[in-house]
Amino acid sequence: MVATTWPELAVKWFSIAFIGLSLTVVLGYTVFMSYFNSKITDGFIKNRDRVFEELYQERKKNKITTGEGSSKKIAEGGDDDSNEKEGEEGKNDPYLIAGFFHPYCNAGGGGERVLWTAIRDIQQKYPHVVSVVYTGDTDVNKQDILDRVRTRFNIELDPSLVGFEFLKKRFWIENAKWPRFTLIGQSIGSMVLGWEALKYVVPDIWIDTMGYAFTYPAARLFGGCQVVAYVHYPTISSDMIGRVASRESGHNNTDEVAKSLLYTGLKLIYYRLFALIYALVGKFCHTVMTNSSWTKGHIDALWGIKSTVVYPPCDTEAFKDSPLRDRERIVVSVAQFRPEKGHALQLDAMAQLLKDHPEYRQKTGSENPKAVQLVMVGSARNESDDNRITQLKEKAAQLGITDNVTFVVNAPFSELQAWLARSKIGIHAMLDEHFGIGVVEYMAAGLVPVAHNSAGPKMDIVRPYNNEPTGYLASTPQEFADAIEKVLSAGDSTLDMQLRARDSVQERFSEKVFGDGFQKCLHKALSREAITIYGRYMIDPPEGGWPSIVDDEKKNKKDK
Repeated sequence: MVATTWPELAVKWFSIAFIGLSLTVVLGYTVFMSYFNSKITDGFIKNRDRVFEELYQERKKNKITTGEGSSKKIAEGGDDDSNEKEGEEGKNDPYLIAGFFHPYCNAGGGGERVLWTAIRDIQQKYPHVVSVVYTGDTDVNKQDILDRVRTRFNIELDPSLVGFEFLKKRFWIENAKWPRFTLIGQSIGSMVLGWEALKYVVPDIWIDTMGYAFTYPAARLFGGCQVVAYVHYPTISSDMIGRVASRESGHNNTDEVAKSLLYTGLKLIYYRLFALIYALVGKFCHTVMTNSSWTKGHIDALWGIKSTVVYPPCDTEAFKDSPLRDRERIVVSVAQFRPEKGHALQLDAMAQLLKDHPEYRQKTGSENPKAVQLVMVGSARNESDDNRITQLKEKAAQLGITDNVTFVVNAPFSELQAWLARSKIGIHAMLDEHFGIGVVEYMAAGLVPVAHNSAGPKMDIVRPYNNEPTGYLASTPQEFADAIEKVLSAGDSTLDMQLRARDSVQERFSEKVFGDGFQKCLHKALSREAITIYGRYMIDPPEGGWPSIVDDEKKNKKDK
């Protein structure tokens, strides 16, 4: 009989403990939700009424402020046609709630563009639907958020058709709370946060736009919602598991784990078990959209479904008039300052370029017409992101390239446009970037993209157009440096490539293309004439619709 070694015993007992813990969490969560489910259902009508009343008062205030509707006619001495419109307008008042679970709605990244574009399209095409955003951005108010949406994304929203529920427990999903076992920790945290959201108001449609799949069971089983997911990237993937198995260090696999056979074995078990649980919760979703071919492949394999690819929206119209000639020697990076975005690789690539071509260095106090500048444009969501920016600045100093690097943090949309109109090259260095909306913006603005040779940019974006290249792909600092040098030395001979890149993204990644795809997937849910709770009860809007502004005007006139 072969004796069992202690590493094998450790792996065995770890597996048993992990399975036991996972089952305990799932069972405990189910019991907890079942016990407190009555609180959700008891407060359902009350909370819905609050949402509709708040937005109704805002609509009423806006109409009075702008002087629209019958109140204006009455003030001018005209005939009051409220009797004719009373029934019609009342029936058109909103009675359906689409709840968007997006705890970082004020972050200003590509995921937020998806959120706000979707809400704008719903407002335009489904006026009977109110959008409620569940966010943890408690340091701002509704107007602050809408102002940022306008300045950052050039998107105007009707404030009377969008509300916000501010969540107090977002710290449960912060990286800082889960320095170890981050995947399962943040997933458990999302369950806590999802419960808080449902406690505030239960929507008719639960739309997750950030990838918190562990909220789906509660939304479907206890909230009675139609569950919709727009998945930017899978929480776990075969690529992540493969990198652990190959003992490759990286963002999700520290050197300590990669160098240890025991830790690698334990982490593989952890990842594979987590993938099983992730597959289970994913099956609670009614409609699944993915943002790229790469994401679709992983989600379909994990969840056993057939999702629909709906490419994220890019405001290609806002960039299409940027001139192609006489661009400055600027390499621009547009990405949130998150750890996985590959900013460190960009700095390494810049250092390699300056090592190979010292004539590109910018010296303090002097002008060098050949100097190349790396400009990092991105948003910082929290203190962790701010600290990351500090670390990147320190790394630039260590590499001796500080004079050739500029950081632009939380820039408004107009400033982003200006940088893209000036720059020659757009760099994007994230490994396995699920899509890469920044790369699309580069191409729409006429830049030559140099993107990581993986996932979304490789499979969907930097693709040949009319059998001709539209940019460059790279993996190592040397490959990025060589690609940048090719573009810089080519001068205006890259014009044909720039034109192909712009035409390519205009056809595939515009806001209209996204809107059509999003509407096609959600039309059935958004067009419902009634609200389904648990599949048993039908709650129709009040006869004649929810109270309308015309009703109030008629009542006030009669009182007078």
